[in-house]
Amino acid sequence: MNELRSLRNALRRGPVIALALSVSLATISPVAAQSLTDRFKSLFGGKSDEPAQPKPAPAPGQPAADDDIDCPQVTVRAGASTYGVGATGKPAVGNDVRFQASITRMARECNRNGGEITARIGIQGRVIAGPAGAPPSVEVPLRIAVVQGGVGEKVIASKAYRTTVEMSQGGSVPFTFVAEDLSYPVPSAAVADSYIFYVGFDPQVLTPEPKARKKK
Repeated sequence: MNELRSLRNALRRGPVIALALSVSLATISPVAAQSLTDRFKSLFGGKSDEPAQPKPAPAPGQPAADDDIDCPQVTVRAGASTYGVGATGKPAVGNDVRFQASITRMARECNRNGGEITARIGIQGRVIAGPAGAPPSVEVPLRIAVVQGGVGEKVIASKAYRTTVEMSQGGSVPFTFVAEDLSYPVPSAAVADSYIFYVGFDPQVLTPEPKARKKK
C-alpha cells in the first residue's frame, strides 16, 4: 500500500518538475560577441522608419531633453536607388549590363553627445549579375547625407562610403552596410522636423581624384 502511495506522489510531482526544467532552459541564452550582421539586425529591430510619435513640449524656458531630438527619417535620394555597370566602354543597358545594385531596406539610429548627434545608418541591398557577366567581386559606392529640407535644401553633412560584394555563381547576392560615423550639430527645435537622411549610390565615390600638378 505504501509503495502504491509513493508511486502516486511521484506521478503528481512529475509535471511540476518537467515544467520547472523547461522554464529554466528557456531563460538560458548563449552570450556571443556581436558581429556586423548582429548589430545590423539590432539596428533594424530597435528602430523603425515609422514616423516618431509626438512628445510633450518642454516647459516654457526649458531646453529640449535629449529624447526630444528625433532621429530624422531615412529615404533613398531620387535617382540614386540603383547602380549599374556596363561592359568596358558601354553603358549599362540591355545585354551590356555587367551587374546592377539596388537598395532594398534602410534603418537609422541617433545618439546625442553634447552638441552633436552621431547617426548609425544601415543599408541592405542586392547585386544582380547582368548578361555581360559580373566580375568575381564588385565595389558598391554609397553616399549618406543629412539634409535640412525646405524650399532650398541645405546639406548639413555628407559622407561617401564603399563596400565590396563577393559575387556568387547564382548571380544575385545581398549586401549589408552600416555607417556609424555620420555626425552633425544638434539642430534647433525650429528646424529639427525638416531634417532627413538621404542614402543612395554615388558613382563619383569610385572616381580617382585628379593628381595635383607639379609646380615648375
